[in-house]
Amino acid sequence: MQFALLNLAIDSKLRSSDLLKLHVYDVSSLGVIYERVQCVQQKTGTDVHYEITPRTQQVISRWIFSVSLEASSYLFPSASRKGQPISYSFYRSIIRNWASKLGLNADYYGTHSMRCTKATLIYARTKNIRAVQPLLGHFKLDNTIRYLDVELEDALRLSEQTGCERWQFRLLEWCSLGQQPVGRLQV
Repeated sequence: MQFALLNLAIDSKLRSSDLLKLHVYDVSSLGVIYERVQCVQQKTGTDVHYEITPRTQQVISRWIFSVSLEASSYLFPSASRKGQPISYSFYRSIIRNWASKLGLNADYYGTHSMRCTKATLIYARTKNIRAVQPLLGHFKLDNTIRYLDVELEDALRLSEQTGCERWQFRLLEWCSLGQQPVGRLQV
């Protein structure tokens, strides 16, 4: 269960409140694990889409099969509370345990670490904050910037790399003709 939980936590980028409430039918049908899933976030009530990588699909499929979970079962059912998912505190202890086993300081890792792992990697690779924003289900870009802890230096570097020469040339052209640009400038 733990391996399936941790893999899906990273792939989905879901908050723990959404991840732990997933049912088998949310991620599979007739024994086939979906490649992409849509979920309504409990916190915001908005839809968020996520992918399930082939490796995670295999791990989840093995988990469901090994414990004979029904479609209506929680994907990560509690062993002590019948008909309930595992608790937040149990999920947190799993993460801290794995961090310790990997030789990491468990004090630095929690449920939120799982949510931000893939989003941070995507941002680091692309430097495209807008690509990460919908994956996390954020309405405001500011939230994504704070969430990923985008440093001022990164923001300035991105700004410097964003060329506006064509736009500036058109603006200069309009001004020299005595025209006022209306609405959004088309380049």
